[in-house]
Amino acid sequence: MATKTIYGIYDDEELLVEGAKKLKAARIRVKDVFSPFPIHGIDPIIGVPRTRLAICAFIYGITGTSLAILMTWFMMVSDWPTDVGGKPSMYYYMNWPAFIPVTFELTVFCAGHGMAITYLLRCWLLPGVSPKNPDPRTTDDKFMMQIDARPEQEAEIANILRSTGASEVTIH
Repeated sequence: MATKTIYGIYDDEELLVEGAKKLKAARIRVKDVFSPFPIHGIDPIIGVPRTRLAICAFIYGITGTSLAILMTWFMMVSDWPTDVGGKPSMYYYMNWPAFIPVTFELTVFCAGHGMAITYLLRCWLLPGVSPKNPDPRTTDDKFMMQIDARPEQEAEIANILRSTGASEVTIH
């Protein structure tokens, strides 16, 4: 049996949140929400799991820290030891405080760029790939809920959306 996609368009984000709560109470799963800005508290209502991007940021940061330590050791101790300000250059641990700014900056650099690339890849925002936004008004002033439903649920879902203040309900 083919499923249909139902879109409920709202003029206010609070009405959309109430509509999502009523659909959840009726055991109807909301597939996605489109809005011009983030809506606080909508993720647990529609069942979006907690993101694992923080783990990626930590890994990218550790990579940057490791690269910075390796780079400063190679440049300042192994390859070309230089006497700067009378500091001994034969051991890394003797000069480690001088390398903290470089280590910090490379950590932030790797974490920031890694997160940007991860976000773009995860959201499929790649060159030549158009975003999957069914209604361009959701980038300006409208809020939309997308629900995949079986044909026998269409009327029930449309009634719930209209009763919670949806200005438009379309079935595709």
